Amino acid sequence: MKEFLVVDGYNIIHAWPEFEKLRESSLEHARYRLICILANYSHLSGQKIFIVFDAHQVKNPSESIETTDTIDVIYTKQGETADAFIESLVGRLLNEGTVYVATSDWAEQVIIFGRGAFRLTPAELLAEINRTKQESEIHYVRSVPADSYLENFLLERVRSELEKRRRGKN
Repeated sequence: MKEFLVVDGYNIIHAWPEFEKLRESSLEHARYRLICILANYSHLSGQKIFIVFDAHQVKNPSESIETTDTIDVIYTKQGETADAFIESLVGRLLNEGTVYVATSDWAEQVIIFGRGAFRLTPAELLAEINRTKQESEIHYVRSVPADSYLENFLLERVRSELEKRRRGKN
């Protein structure tokens, strides 16, 4: 069964301490950093992620969707809040699998619970990202002894040929 994570982008940016200085200097940079963090998480978790940003205060006649890796970054259309978009998206995604929504907005949580989705607070999402990252490091990062050079793993004929080339004796 598919798993989806829908993230209220600005809600997370304003909740995570990591973004405090970034959002003061450049909200665009904070958005980009959140997208990068969630792209990495998506690859490790296997979840399809949707990040929704409000554009209701921007002069943008239609919504914008940018697909990056396994993430859809959505900027709502003029006059539409991220909450309204998320509610609609959750309704569509529930037919395809399990849906999690990351937000600290209490009213939004009540609505998504009523639709059958699960919620993650910003702190829970951050903890899950960190847990998944640590777990992946255990499984995917092998420590190689310092004396394990590539040449020690090559066939003798390959090592000999590379040594000849290195010394300029083709």
